[in-house]
Amino acid sequence: MYFFKSIRIVFLFVRAFLRFSRDEIRRGTFLKNIKSLISTRDISVDMSWAELLEEKAKLFPKRTFLIFEDEKYTYQQMDQNANRFANFITDLGGARGKGLAMMMGNSPRYLDVFFGTQKIGMYTIPVNTSLRGDSLLYILNHSDADFLVIDEEFLETFRKIAPRVEHIKKIIVHRPKGSAESAPDTIPLYSAENYPTDKPAGEYDKDDICFILYTSGTTGLPKGVVYRYGKSTVKLLSLAAHALFRKSDVLYTCLPLFHGNALFLTITAAMHRGAQAVLARKFSASRFWDDIRKYGITSFNTIGAMIPIIMKQPPKENDADNRVRFTLSAACPAEDWPKFEKRFGIKIYEGYGSVDGGGKSIMNLGNAPIGSIGKPSPNTVYRLVDNNMNDVPDGTPGQLIFESKGSKKSVEYFKNEKAGSDKVRDGWIHTGDLVRRDRKGYLYFVGRNAEFMRIKGENVSAYEVEHTIQKHPSVLEAAVYAVPSELAEDEIMASVSLVDGHALTEPDLINALKEDLPKFAVPRYVRIVTEFPRTETQRIIKKELEKLGVVPGTYDSEKQALVQASNLSN
Repeated sequence: MYFFKSIRIVFLFVRAFLRFSRDEIRRGTFLKNIKSLISTRDISVDMSWAELLEEKAKLFPKRTFLIFEDEKYTYQQMDQNANRFANFITDLGGARGKGLAMMMGNSPRYLDVFFGTQKIGMYTIPVNTSLRGDSLLYILNHSDADFLVIDEEFLETFRKIAPRVEHIKKIIVHRPKGSAESAPDTIPLYSAENYPTDKPAGEYDKDDICFILYTSGTTGLPKGVVYRYGKSTVKLLSLAAHALFRKSDVLYTCLPLFHGNALFLTITAAMHRGAQAVLARKFSASRFWDDIRKYGITSFNTIGAMIPIIMKQPPKENDADNRVRFTLSAACPAEDWPKFEKRFGIKIYEGYGSVDGGGKSIMNLGNAPIGSIGKPSPNTVYRLVDNNMNDVPDGTPGQLIFESKGSKKSVEYFKNEKAGSDKVRDGWIHTGDLVRRDRKGYLYFVGRNAEFMRIKGENVSAYEVEHTIQKHPSVLEAAVYAVPSELAEDEIMASVSLVDGHALTEPDLINALKEDLPKFAVPRYVRIVTEFPRTETQRIIKKELEKLGVVPGTYDSEKQALVQASNLSN
């Protein structure tokens, strides 16, 4: 079955390569890039996002590119707006090599800033809008940003750390036109509307930094992944775009633009195909399908717990009434996969990749079992290894590492050579992700190496325990993490939120888990919560839960067992 589906995938990517070649011939870089792809598996002449926008604005000037709520913008209008911002920031002192931090939610103005800075060779630093205090301060200072563009709603958050900000000289505030006057030390972003639409004079070198995307910092301080103008990955992204999408497609994202998923897989993909992109402010499970139907969406992206959350919404008669062909998913629970496809009448394509993964990715486009991320492409060399770099047998989780070759072999972190050396060692890119392989060679994501817990002499994956908990019909979401034990090793704690209108006791949940988990993996502590601390990408912030630890009211199964035993003995 998968053989014939794999043949179809090969056809799609052959067609994508032909379309890529057509674009490269038009750009005049075909021969150089074909030679580099053959010799180093890399693109030698890349392009910036601004250059891609300019190209599409010339090819499809009147075609709708972006839809945001009730606003619509053509490719030409988006290019003109980017030019306005480029002229505006130039007038404020912006120039090649200077950095601009963006603390903004989703809106067309975000893209005006992102594209506009590239018109004059600046670099941007997308900032997670959920950051506060020292975490926010670290990125603003470490990135050497000279400018900050910030939504008005986050201005007070910035004010609290402003006295300790080292480099930022000018603050540009995104607020509705006609609202209250800006503070004396800020400049309204809408002032850019008064600037000309002609592209300003400016150039850059291919080795200049294009933008810096900071990781979440799950294992320490955030690390800034560097994208340079000559190694932007823009052209490589076209291969997937040409394989998966049509010019008539309408792509949707409710994920934040400061996240690589929304920028790479929705905005960039739509640009490559000359398609439409629909941008939502944020994810809302209750309004999700209303948006999908309203805009005639044909494809969207999901990450993490989005599919389980959507599945826990009450079923409706019109669930399958949509134009969606497929969703690009990451970490979809295997048990929800077929149910989601059947209920909403769409296909799930599962993918694996990361912003600091050296451009490596894996996809299951229906040519691998449900729950699998697929197989790496035939020319990709990889291994699954233990902590001593020994290959693990099939069925055993091991860290996924990729062979690193070509001009893009290294992963570059801004002002952090040590992190780059730790990431790429002895010719291998260390992903930090645990993956297992079945006997037919299909790969399955198991969890982050950093989220494995050592419990009673056994390694336990928080990811797998969470997905087991979320199978319970009354559970909406779960976060599993280690808390200190009276013994040498940790104990497992689970914080759980419930589906609206459902009731579930901690003992009942633990009893249900005993049916599906080994004894050592069943959480000792359970806490029912009404809401979780979250990032803007809807990820639960486990660090905050770990800091809270075992708070009063937390259910302790071991203590309860001792109480029951004592009562029986009496």
